[in-house]
Amino acid sequence: MKKEFLVLILAAGEGTRFKSEKIKVLHTLMGKSMLQLVLDCVFRLRPEKIHIVVGYQKEDVMKAVLSRKVDFVFQKRQLGTAHAVLAAREVLKGDRERDLLIINADLPLLRAETLKPFLSLHQKEGNSLTFLSAELENPAGFGRILRSGDKIIKIIEEKDATPSQRRIKEINAGVYLFKIKDLLQALPKVSNQNKKKEYYLTDVIEILINENKKVGLYKTSLLEEITGINSRYELAKAIEAIRERKVKSLTEKGVTVYDPSTAWIDLDVKIGQDTTIYSSVIVEGKTVIGSQCQLYPFVHIINSRLGDRVKILSSTMIEESSIGDEAQVGPFTHFRPKTVIQEGAKVGNFVEMKNTTFGKHSKAGHLTYLGDCKVEGKVNIGAGTITCNYDGKKKHKTFIGEGAFIGSGTELVAPVKIGKKAYVGAGSTITENVSSESLAISRGKQVQILGWTRKKGKK
Repeated sequence: MKKEFLVLILAAGEGTRFKSEKIKVLHTLMGKSMLQLVLDCVFRLRPEKIHIVVGYQKEDVMKAVLSRKVDFVFQKRQLGTAHAVLAAREVLKGDRERDLLIINADLPLLRAETLKPFLSLHQKEGNSLTFLSAELENPAGFGRILRSGDKIIKIIEEKDATPSQRRIKEINAGVYLFKIKDLLQALPKVSNQNKKKEYYLTDVIEILINENKKVGLYKTSLLEEITGINSRYELAKAIEAIRERKVKSLTEKGVTVYDPSTAWIDLDVKIGQDTTIYSSVIVEGKTVIGSQCQLYPFVHIINSRLGDRVKILSSTMIEESSIGDEAQVGPFTHFRPKTVIQEGAKVGNFVEMKNTTFGKHSKAGHLTYLGDCKVEGKVNIGAGTITCNYDGKKKHKTFIGEGAFIGSGTELVAPVKIGKKAYVGAGSTITENVSSESLAISRGKQVQILGWTRKKGKK
């Protein structure tokens, strides 16, 4: 039976190497912050409690995870990893007999599948401390594990290591499992006698060994997962790894991705079976895409919902909108927020819609703007149609009834209603309601002056 355990996530540091006004752990990878990804990982382990140590920009960090069931610990000054854990001493005292998983918030690639055997080993061996390690060809940036034969002596941080110690390839990954009672006993003994004048959590290892406590390690071969994110370049490499994970998971569920190297699909995006994603497609946020859809190159979708068998042609932008089954959109179409395209509708070249419901099997082929509009089913919108929805102070609604025909080059000055099966002649400016089954034409009388050009030339 798995022993109950707690989690402590260290998220108080600024991350100065990021050169950012925003704390490092809130920078995002495929739609989720580093901290959110670490939380996703540890929640899958089902701990009894999760505590997060906050400090720099603590209000922003706390706000970012308000929807999760976590507690916060405040570290007033950031004086090292042991100092951060010490800030949680009071909340840990009541759970002295349990284990504590300590993890940095800048390890977004770490997966629960890697931590489960790590946790099992710690509990099976009854260790006071078990830490995660790895062998790296290039160990730069990591603390090195010092041994005497097979026996662990201590961990030395890179800045304090000698040249020979820096050549050691066995490193500490920065993930720890402690018996809380042993951790709390050792923490006050940590000093800051090092080059950074910080209190290192790694020093607890030597303290526990010297007190004859049982210390073990779990060596992982999944090197990608233990890479901390300390710079913008490392962030870019981590994004690449997570993007590849997402694409792979989609293909395993029956989605075709023609060019994985150019597909950007956020982690929370859901896509149905037999949907095809062409090159250079971006799908962000909590978008949901149905089955048997086709997304052609340079399509960009944000927080939207697509039904089944939807076709989105190239260079189309869709924001916070909904598209019904078997609709076709694009190319060069822009849906701004609150646009609803119903089943079987077709929206084509250079059409923009905003806060508009477009009815079943209606068509708007090209060069049209529909804003704050409700269009019923089987309506035909001619090229160059514009809803004049803004009077400089307020937005107004346009209503177009079922089966209506709007001629090319029409301006619909809202608020206005076009009745069912009504016709509007091309080039009209409509300022009054049009009754059902009526024809409305509103344009100036054409005037022709014979010989005008020749007379103008003589002058």
